[in-house]
Amino acid sequence: MRGTQVVAALLLLLTVACGPAESTQAPVNAEDVMFVQMMVQHHRQGIEIAKVGTARATTPQVKTLTAAIESTQQSEVERMLRWLHDWDQPLTPATGGHDHHGGMPETDVQRIQALKKSKNFEYDLLNLLVAHQDDAVQMAAGEVSGGSNPTVQEWAAQVQSSRKAQIAMMLDLLKR
Repeated sequence: MRGTQVVAALLLLLTVACGPAESTQAPVNAEDVMFVQMMVQHHRQGIEIAKVGTARATTPQVKTLTAAIESTQQSEVERMLRWLHDWDQPLTPATGGHDHHGGMPETDVQRIQALKKSKNFEYDLLNLLVAHQDDAVQMAAGEVSGGSNPTVQEWAAQVQSSRKAQIAMMLDLLKR
């Protein structure tokens, strides 16, 4: 064998011996994609509600809570969009694409518009946010049980925990 043939044979043997190159990207399944696509939309609704709260709330705790929700959910939307981009997935689901999962829990646009004109604003805001954040808890539960991407599952568990804490805080504020 000549030198180049020996080198080529050695490279071939090394390639075969090493096996296929392993992917450094964590696995992603349909549940991960569905969850992230739905949560982007859900968060955008939450941001809209929180903006109304920040603009109209008079109680310092409510104003602080809505500002925190707006800020947190905006950075989470940016993270989720990066995930979808990294996975080469559409940023939004196809129309009716998740109907078989019960669809996406939505905060009705009319309810958000009514909130802007509410005469009992903080009470209505807190009740709307409690329902909205509970939807996020339910959606995250599906990811924790059915997703495959460890990063997304970990974040979904954090969503469950943080939104449950927010709900408890809002229920406490409603009692006052």
